[in-house]
Amino acid sequence: MTNTLLLYVADPVASAGFYAALLGIEPVEVSATFALLVLPSGLGLGLWSRDGVQPAPVAGGGGSEIGFKMTNAEIDATHAGWRAKGARIALPPTDLDFGRSFVALDPDGHRLRVYAVAEAL
Repeated sequence: MTNTLLLYVADPVASAGFYAALLGIEPVEVSATFALLVLPSGLGLGLWSRDGVQPAPVAGGGGSEIGFKMTNAEIDATHAGWRAKGARIALPPTDLDFGRSFVALDPDGHRLRVYAVAEAL
């Protein structure tokens, strides 16, 4: 059994391509209305056409975040890699009160926060 996080998207096929390129994993399912990628943790990332969701979604992208925990050493390299793969950057690598972080946006405006927790917390 795979637990799945669902994102409502305009174009599941395009979103699957975006996430496949960004994360370096291929979708296990792709159709015009739904795509599924399985993350290394085993969590499924479902990309569901927002036009077919019942009940209809009341919020769009940007209202929450998917977090990707990394080490400090990985933050800047991941940022550069994601930019090169076409991710829009909402926040460049920045030192915040909890640690170092950057925020990228997917094609639908969903926020992807890459972060490293400061050791002195």
